[in-house]
Amino acid sequence: METKIFKREQLDEAVSLLRKGELVAFPTETVYGLGALATRDDSVKKVYAAKGRPSDNPLIVTVADEAMMRPYAKEVPERAEKLIKHFWPGPLTILLLSKEGALPESATGGLPTVAFRCPDDQLTHDLIAKLGYPIVGPSANTSTKPSPTTAQHVYHDLKGKIAGIVDGGETEVGLESTIVDLSVNPAVVLRPGKITPEEISQVLGEEVLINRGQVSDKDVPKAPGMKYRHYAPSAQVYVVDQAETFAKLDLDVSCGVMATSDLLENLPVPEENKFNLGKNLTEADHNLFAGLRYFDDRPEIKSIYVEGFDQGEESLAYMNRLNKAAGGHHV
Repeated sequence: METKIFKREQLDEAVSLLRKGELVAFPTETVYGLGALATRDDSVKKVYAAKGRPSDNPLIVTVADEAMMRPYAKEVPERAEKLIKHFWPGPLTILLLSKEGALPESATGGLPTVAFRCPDDQLTHDLIAKLGYPIVGPSANTSTKPSPTTAQHVYHDLKGKIAGIVDGGETEVGLESTIVDLSVNPAVVLRPGKITPEEISQVLGEEVLINRGQVSDKDVPKAPGMKYRHYAPSAQVYVVDQAETFAKLDLDVSCGVMATSDLLENLPVPEENKFNLGKNLTEADHNLFAGLRYFDDRPEIKSIYVEGFDQGEESLAYMNRLNKAAGGHHV
């Protein structure tokens, strides 16, 4: 299969492919998503095949606006409306009870809930609005690999496996959306992202919990990123918890280092073995997946040491992704 790259003026061609049941990747403010008609079981199943994704890992349903979401939700409670008004379009995914039979089990993982997201990206808004139906939108990468933040990342992983990619340039945030479960009370953040539990709590005017549990092998996760290995390059990743630890590491040419610019400056490794995460946590959020992909394309790199952050709720999303990439390995 030829994988075509579409610009804005070719959006109608991308819409036509989606209508035919084909897969088209699309940009968002967080990472690139892999789109298929959410209402067609055969299309959704193609997503699992293209990504090599376990079939019990539910998908996010991506909509153009709240009105498009409503036919697929059993109900939209007041607290969902509050969050939608405040954060949509934006990097927040809301888990609600689904309307029975409205979506195929392949989209929901057979669960009574479904996750909805309305991205803050005009290209994708126009794509879904023209289509007239919601699309599933997991990250457009090979399963377990770092999520894609450019169209080129998508092409690298899924060339020949999907029909097209809508190129919206580099993503802004760089980490996937926050997922909040509103099917339970109190609400629970299932996956941290740019929008923090504190921000959600302030809008709702009530306590919001943070899920810290593990999903067992026999259980179906309620949201993406809760059960399976994620975000990992081929080399072993290590989280470096203290900045001063970098100077004590026995680094050689087989080691890659990802850290903020001040830390990188004096480390005794070749420049090509360094990846600059930026000046601060915000820039590190944006650059984390790109750095993991940079070293994943270099088979001579056997170990990757990545700077960790301890900045409360602000660093939850970064550390969540980095810990999964490292498989819990810290130095």
